[in-house]
Amino acid sequence: MRVILQRVTSASVVIDDACVGQVGLGYLALVGFTHDDTEADIDYMVEKVKHLRVFSDDEGNMNRSLCDVHGSILSVSQFTLYADARKGRRPSFIQAMKPEQATQMYDLWNEKLRQAGIEVQTGIFGADMKVTLTNDGPVTICLESRK
Repeated sequence: MRVILQRVTSASVVIDDACVGQVGLGYLALVGFTHDDTEADIDYMVEKVKHLRVFSDDEGNMNRSLCDVHGSILSVSQFTLYADARKGRRPSFIQAMKPEQATQMYDLWNEKLRQAGIEVQTGIFGADMKVTLTNDGPVTICLESRK
């Protein structure tokens, strides 16, 4: 499982000219799954994201977590996180989980974030989405559930 976290002051996702999700302070989380990801990967990532200290404290140091700042997450599915562009000019996506399984994993990811007390807004799995964000810092963190 891969998650690209972007610390944001605001983010939104639009599909067919309609805003389907938006957040203020928090994260834009781009989320991708590979073939052998399991619920354990999701559990690990939920805890990592919830407690990662990348929000500024009163001295401007990255010492606060999403929980500390009462932030939200805009979660957007993104199979292209598993693109392999080492050969040729067109990326291969064979490492990305098949859509039938990935949509279930994405839904479980979002539900577990909510169960952890985080406000979550989402895009729509598989849709053509327009994502807008104001990256704060900028701070962008790449997370993997596997070593």
